Amino acid sequence: MPEPIKSIPELSVVVLCYRAGYYIKDFVAQLEQELIEANIDFELILVANYEAGSQDNTPEIVTKLAENKPRFTVISKEKKGRMGWDMRSGLEGATGNHIAVIDGDGQMPVSDVVKVYQMLLAGKYDLAKTYRAQRQDGFYRTALSAVYNLLFKLLYMPGYPLHDINSKPKVMTRKAYNSFNLVSSDWFTDAEIMIEALKNKLKIGELSTIFYENERRKTLVGFDTVIEFIYNLFYYRFFKKK
Repeated sequence: MPEPIKSIPELSVVVLCYRAGYYIKDFVAQLEQELIEANIDFELILVANYEAGSQDNTPEIVTKLAENKPRFTVISKEKKGRMGWDMRSGLEGATGNHIAVIDGDGQMPVSDVVKVYQMLLAGKYDLAKTYRAQRQDGFYRTALSAVYNLLFKLLYMPGYPLHDINSKPKVMTRKAYNSFNLVSSDWFTDAEIMIEALKNKLKIGELSTIFYENERRKTLVGFDTVIEFIYNLFYYRFFKKK
C-alpha cells in the first residue's frame, strides 16, 4: 500500500479531463499506478469543468474515481473559458513542490509524466516538457502545429533550441510557476507558459514523445481557435503590458 499523502506532495499532476468520459478511468488508473511504482509522493488534480446544459458525464465519473482517494482532488465548475481556463483552475488548485499538467484524452503517453518529472530533477531544470517528434493525428493538426511553432520562434525565441510549445506534459517547479502571470482562458495558455518561462530566463528541458490520434472524438481545434491563437501570438508580443 502507498504511504498516506503528505501535507505538501512533491508532485501535483493536473489532469485536464474535459469531455473525456469513461476513458478517463483507465487514464487515471494507469497514471496513479506509474506514480506509485516510481515512488513519487503525489496528488492528482482532476479538472472536469463542464458546459452549462451539456450531457458530459465526466464530472460524475471523476468524482466517483476520487472517492476514498486522499491523493485525488476534483475541480468541477461550470466553464467560464476554454482549455486555458481549465488549466489555470487546476494549476491554482495544486499544492505540490512541483506541478505537472497533461491532457486526459490519451494522446500523450501517460508514462511521460514520470519521465519528464525525472528529467526535470536530473537536469535541475525549472521547467521540462515533451515535444512531439512523431505525430499520428493527421495532416491538419501537424500543419497547424508547424505554423504555430514557426511563428512562436520568430516572435519570441529566434535561434533558441526549443520545439513544440503546445506539447504536454509540462512539469515545473513551484518557484517557476509562482513567477508566471497567467491570464489566458483560451487555447493560448501553453504558449503563455512558455512566454513567461522565456521572459524569466528559466532553464528549460525537452524530451521527445509520440502524439497519438484521438479515435474517440474529432479535434476541438477549429478555425476560430487558429485565428485566436495567431492573434494572441502577436498581441502578447507587441501589445500586452509587461
